[in-house]
Amino acid sequence: MHKRPTLLILAAGMASRYGSLKQLDGFGPNGETIIDYSIHDAIRAGFGKIIFIIRQSIADEFKAVMQSRLPAHIPVVYVAQELDMLPTGYEVPAGREKPWGTGHAVWVASRLIAEPFAVINADDFYGYESFRLVVDFLQNSTLDHKHGLVGFTLSNTLSEHGSVSRGICSFAPDNSLSSLTELTKIVQSSSGEITVQDEGATCTQLQGDEIVSMNLMAFKPTVFPYFEKYLKEFLNDRGQELKAEFYLPAVVNKMIAHGEAQVRVLPSPERWFGVTYPDDKPTAIARIKELVDSAVYPENLWTTIP
Repeated sequence: MHKRPTLLILAAGMASRYGSLKQLDGFGPNGETIIDYSIHDAIRAGFGKIIFIIRQSIADEFKAVMQSRLPAHIPVVYVAQELDMLPTGYEVPAGREKPWGTGHAVWVASRLIAEPFAVINADDFYGYESFRLVVDFLQNSTLDHKHGLVGFTLSNTLSEHGSVSRGICSFAPDNSLSSLTELTKIVQSSSGEITVQDEGATCTQLQGDEIVSMNLMAFKPTVFPYFEKYLKEFLNDRGQELKAEFYLPAVVNKMIAHGEAQVRVLPSPERWFGVTYPDDKPTAIARIKELVDSAVYPENLWTTIP
């Protein structure tokens, strides 16, 4: 793989627990968003194009902010993820308002991507080395069915201010990914105990050293037919439920289970951070200030174009 990969940024989330449009919230010294830092890191690591998945309702505001900052030499595409974007023959059930989920977002972008690509969340800070791991993997991996996932240590990805959703990695004997278990209510108590509060969860307590996915995944474009296949399967089984979501980890799980893909876990040395709740913001601002003070990033991020 010598073509520069594309970065697909999932920025259509409702941010219901945050209470405002956190995708555009400022965390850096000059109001830089978390997305700004991710794109800066990705370009520096070797990505060549940016695709944003957004909602139509925020499109004008989002484009105005991003276009005023991003370097002109990097192609940028904006794609609206809407409820009625479904495979032929499927319709939105009456009363549905919730987006279809991260797996659906990737499927929506499939018509625009013909090269290897990575997926990230808009509100997660992954760090430069995480993006470098992805580019190195995509450049050196020649088999179409082999994909990558950047892993982080669970204890470093929790919020002091409420529950979080994380994909817990399980490993095969060869250390490839055997499954991703999406837990949507992981809580850390003031004493440090980590519990799972999902209904019907078989595991109720975690140690903290588990490797988790934060949706930084590296794919070949040959993956898209599987996204369509499993989206249709989801819609057939649960498409009439008003709040059911088609998660990205569910697609990865099904591909692995059916022998359609192998996924290599790429452990990141970076300290992840993110914002799920408003009270997470001061911590994120402080972490970015540390990085700026340490000269990892310039004080005015886009004065230095990668």
